Amino acid sequence: MFIQTEETPNPNTLKFIPDAQVLEEGTVEFKDKDSAKSSNLANLIFLINGIERVFLSTEFVSVTKNNENKWEILKPLILTSIMDHYASGKAVFEKNQSNTNVSVDEDTEVVKQIKELIDQRVRPAVAMDGGDITFCSFEDGVVTLQMKGACAGCPSSTATLKMGIENMLRHYIPEVVEVKAAEL
Repeated sequence: MFIQTEETPNPNTLKFIPDAQVLEEGTVEFKDKDSAKSSNLANLIFLINGIERVFLSTEFVSVTKNNENKWEILKPLILTSIMDHYASGKAVFEKNQSNTNVSVDEDTEVVKQIKELIDQRVRPAVAMDGGDITFCSFEDGVVTLQMKGACAGCPSSTATLKMGIENMLRHYIPEVVEVKAAEL
């Protein structure tokens, strides 16, 4: 199996791109070893000492390390874990995992526009850097977004939110006055 790696704007996160599909759809982020128990792939990666976060997408895996460890040591271990997972033939998730991000509330027209702009203009660019940004809420003119993968903790994420996403949303949707990151 060939696995390409790419640096991200976050120096503590690397993007791993296997030549096989990771998820069928969507994204999932694991913030610690306990949260990764349902995922065979993420669980294997968290067995490596120094891993802080694992983010799975349809086409890539982003791994965030702590400050004490170096990529020169961790990268070969992560590559081996990913290859071992695919060689095992196991699914990325154990059976009977359901998507808990499904909303039953009907979105307002403004929220639909915000989500559409984020999905079409922001998420593809952010995915190239090994992360994801998802809509959380829109209240009193404030859009709250969840930063995931390489975006979580990235030094440039605040600038991306304020200079890029906020300016774009305010341009197209006058009801938007501010964009902020969700509290972790």
